[in-house]
Amino acid sequence: MEEVCMGSNWGKHVICDLYGCDLSTMTNAQHIKDFVKELVKQIDMIAFGETVVVHFGDNEKVEGFTMSQMIQTSMISAHFANHTKAIYLDVFSCKDFSSKTVVDLAGKWFKATSHIVHVIERK
Repeated sequence: MEEVCMGSNWGKHVICDLYGCDLSTMTNAQHIKDFVKELVKQIDMIAFGETVVVHFGDNEKVEGFTMSQMIQTSMISAHFANHTKAIYLDVFSCKDFSSKTVVDLAGKWFKATSHIVHVIERK
């Protein structure tokens, strides 16, 4: 059986805020689903169920898609804020993965002009 948890840590949580994103990519549900599929592949995870992408928000400042994808070792989620062209992406897993891959792929996929990333090792 494969050891999936990282030593004495519970897991890694990558919090990636992307700014200046391309509105046409972040408002396209299929593009978001395709991104998640590629991200899961690139960070060597196993998706559990389908990617859920839901549009909501009765206030234009928060309106946009929210995405969730369960993975065998935890969860990937994001909110897409159309008004500010920002994406707030979270990847958490007890199986190790490359935070650089997450940031690079998301930035490229949504054409972000800048980003802020926090990596938390959960104990």
